[in-house]
Amino acid sequence: MFNKLKDKLNGFKKSLGSTIDEKAVPIKKTEVPVGAKPIAEDIRESEIKPEKKVGFAQKAKALVFEREVFLNEGDLEDPLWELEMALLESDLAVSVAEAIVESVKTELVGTSKKIGRNTGNVVEQALKNAIYNVMSANIFDFDEFIKNAPKPVNVVFIGINGTGKTTSIAKLSKRLKDMNYSVVIAAGDTFRAGAIDQIAIHAERIGVKLIKQQEGSDPAAVVYDAVQYAKGHDMDVVLSDTAGRMHTNVNLMAQLQKVCRVTPPDLLIFVDEAVAGNDAVERASQFNDAIPIDGSILTKTDADAKGGSAISIAYITGKPILFLGMGQGYDDLQKFDPEWFVNQLFE
Repeated sequence: MFNKLKDKLNGFKKSLGSTIDEKAVPIKKTEVPVGAKPIAEDIRESEIKPEKKVGFAQKAKALVFEREVFLNEGDLEDPLWELEMALLESDLAVSVAEAIVESVKTELVGTSKKIGRNTGNVVEQALKNAIYNVMSANIFDFDEFIKNAPKPVNVVFIGINGTGKTTSIAKLSKRLKDMNYSVVIAAGDTFRAGAIDQIAIHAERIGVKLIKQQEGSDPAAVVYDAVQYAKGHDMDVVLSDTAGRMHTNVNLMAQLQKVCRVTPPDLLIFVDEAVAGNDAVERASQFNDAIPIDGSILTKTDADAKGGSAISIAYITGKPILFLGMGQGYDDLQKFDPEWFVNQLFE
C-alpha cells in the first residue's frame, strides 16, 4: 500500500539528508563556571559505572553525533522541487503538493536544527508534520455523530457508478449493527438494472431491514419511506443508496437534489476509489460544488500504490475522509485516522 509514494518520500529524505550532513557542524560546548560540569557530561556519567571513566574516543564520538544545521532557501531549492514533482507523480493535486512543500520549507528554513545520528529523522518529521496538517484540517468523528444525533440518522451516499458505493453501504451497515445500532437500508438506486437485487442480497446477509420499490421508481419516495419506517419502528440509522451519476448529468443531479429536498440527509457521503487518483479528487470537488458533501469514503485503499487521492480529497473539498475500504469483506472498513495514515507512508 502506497509503495510508490513511500519510495518517492524516501528519495527526498536521502537527497535532503545528504545536504544536511554536508552542512551540519558539531555543537560547541557551552561555557560553564570553573568546577561545574556540563549537563551533557552529567548525563553521560550518570549512565556509566562510577569506577569507569569516559575515554577520549567515546567523548569524540558523542561530540560527532551532537550537531546542528542551519538551512537557507538555497539549500532546499532543488530538493523541494524534487519533492513537489514526486508528490504530483503520486496523484496529489497541485494545490495540495504546494501546501506540503511550503510547510516543509517553513519548518526547515531559517532555524537551527539539532540533529543526532540519523539526519533523515529531521526530514521525515518535517514531512510527517506537513502531510498530517493537510489531512487533519477537517476531522469528523462519525461514531460520535451517530451516537449523539437525533434518531433516526439519515445518511445518503452519492458517487459515480462502479466505485464501491453499494458495498460501502453494506460494510457500514455491518459495522453499525456490530455497535448495536438498528439499521435500515433504502434501495434508492432505482435507475441501474440489478441494483435493487444487489443491495437486497447484502441486506439479507447482514441481517438488516431493506426498504425498496420497483425499478424505475422515484428514489426520493424510497428514501422517504425508509426514514418513515425507521421513525415508526424506533430504529437508529437509515443508509440510503442512490444511483451512480456524474455531476454533469443534469437529470440525475436534479433527482439527487430532490432526494435531499424531500428527506434532508443528516450526512451526505461521497464514495470513490482511492486508486482513481486525481480523477477521484476532481470528482469529489465537482460533487461538492454541485451539492455540498459532508465527507468521503475511499474504497480500494489497500490496492492504492500512490496515496495521493486520500491526501488530496479532504484538503480540496474542505470535508473529512470518514472511512477507508481495505478489502472485500464486510469487516474491511477502517475508520480514517490521519496519524495512522501518515505513519503508513514512513513504516
